[in-house]
Amino acid sequence: MTRIPRLPTILAVAIALAGCGMHPLYSGGSNGAVAMALSGIEVGPIEGKAGWLVGNALRDRLGAPDGAPRYRLDIRLDDQISGLGVRRDDSVTRERRILRARYQLVDLTSGNQTVLLDTTAGSDAGIDVVQSEYATIAAENTALERLSTIVADEIVARIALYARRPTPPPPQPTPTATATPVVGKP
Repeated sequence: MTRIPRLPTILAVAIALAGCGMHPLYSGGSNGAVAMALSGIEVGPIEGKAGWLVGNALRDRLGAPDGAPRYRLDIRLDDQISGLGVRRDDSVTRERRILRARYQLVDLTSGNQTVLLDTTAGSDAGIDVVQSEYATIAAENTALERLSTIVADEIVARIALYARRPTPPPPQPTPTATATPVVGKP
């Protein structure tokens, strides 16, 4: 049986990985660009039980802003439960809970509070409907707690990727409710 020398194999793998273009997201530790951006985010108030859960999950992941916040995270949630499986007697046997979040990262340092990032995150979970109403409600609440952490993780990951960009795209001004004049028509 022949043995492949370890050193050439290790060197070949190291060279291949060095050229792949992958870089650590949190490079620089707590002084890196991503960590600094995440530590300066204030989570705005979010309505409802799902909002409370998502807000707490985000605050756990982001931490408290150091001094005055540089960014504000505005979130609107859509929480829906729909029946999937139906018996002959029209009773539901399975439910699907969907939690979607539309969020905006707003720059508070600029005078007009420009929106830097405007996107969505979401997830869904299946729930078995059983004869015990208490067990079904407990399963719905557990699904909401799980979905809240998934959505919060997705939001933080996308903001971290945005902060990692060498030069972020130009910010979009917040839409105003002013009428646009029509040019060229009397």
